[in-house]
Amino acid sequence: MGVDYYKILQVDKNAKDDDLKKAYRKLAMKWHPDKNPNNKKEAEAKFKQISEAYEVLSDPQKRAVYDQYGEEGLKGQVPPPDAGGPGGGATFFQTGDGPNVFRFNPRNADDIFAEFFGFSSPFGGMGGGGGHGGGMRGGSRSFGGMFGGDDIFSSFGEGRPMNQAPRKAPPIEKTLPCSLEELYKGTTKKMKISREIADASGKTIPVEEILTIDIKPGWKKGTKITFPEKGNEQPNVVPADLVFIIDEKPHSVFTREGNDLVFTQKISLAEALTGYTVHLTTLDGRSLTIPITNVINPSYEEVVPREGMPIPKDPSKRGNLRIKFNIKFPTRLTSEQKSGIKKLLAS
Repeated sequence: MGVDYYKILQVDKNAKDDDLKKAYRKLAMKWHPDKNPNNKKEAEAKFKQISEAYEVLSDPQKRAVYDQYGEEGLKGQVPPPDAGGPGGGATFFQTGDGPNVFRFNPRNADDIFAEFFGFSSPFGGMGGGGGHGGGMRGGSRSFGGMFGGDDIFSSFGEGRPMNQAPRKAPPIEKTLPCSLEELYKGTTKKMKISREIADASGKTIPVEEILTIDIKPGWKKGTKITFPEKGNEQPNVVPADLVFIIDEKPHSVFTREGNDLVFTQKISLAEALTGYTVHLTTLDGRSLTIPITNVINPSYEEVVPREGMPIPKDPSKRGNLRIKFNIKFPTRLTSEQKSGIKKLLAS
């Protein structure tokens, strides 16, 4: 069969498009001539083989010819299985009275590399490439001199496209207002987002997605929920993370202090002196009755254990409910009231 393209790409005969892309990405990065300055000749030969193997196996028609007739079939004089018309990098032509002939014209390895990674120079702006995001025009030019000094490949994981340099779009932050009830009980919110995604050819298309956000009992204002890389997709930029930040809507009855809930009850001076029963509806709808027999002074606070907010790390535990009092003093007293109070309070 001549050259074994499957062996060159280290894939099996049933390899799908995704397998071929992963294999090409990994091997093209490994054997790019600019990454191998000490064995450039060998690297150039390997790089060319890898590119040719990828070009053949990723094109269904060329792959069919290759599977049936081998490398000679691609480059020689055998009829293709389906001579349906010209394809990229291949031509069909008539020779005298003979059958249709398939000719495979291998493309420049740098062109394939540039096309695969979405741009003429995946190393834009590094070394001699000009300003950030600059780089060379024309995929067939050499990438020589782009790797001066440190090996920039070390910053890429195996199989990661080289055009995803460390540059990542800044996070997109959105406030997510929640009622105190929602933060007390926990809830699920669904958010519809619109974003641009890139298809295989690099064109961007708008899509809508529904994101589900599980809000856990006891979450506080400022809690962040991150959806990685849900921003718009653009060439040479890792999409932004989408970050929702919990905000707490004001509540008509309670305020929150850490894991505690605070409730302020208005009472008269007489009630402050003679006792008062607080009636409250909790955030999950239960009725609480809290009798207070102590004398209530302006700084008095009644603490009801475990009736505060759930503690996020252990929702079976809760903060406290703290009841404060706003005592309404009379604006004026008659002389009779004054003397009466004096007698009552005389000790």
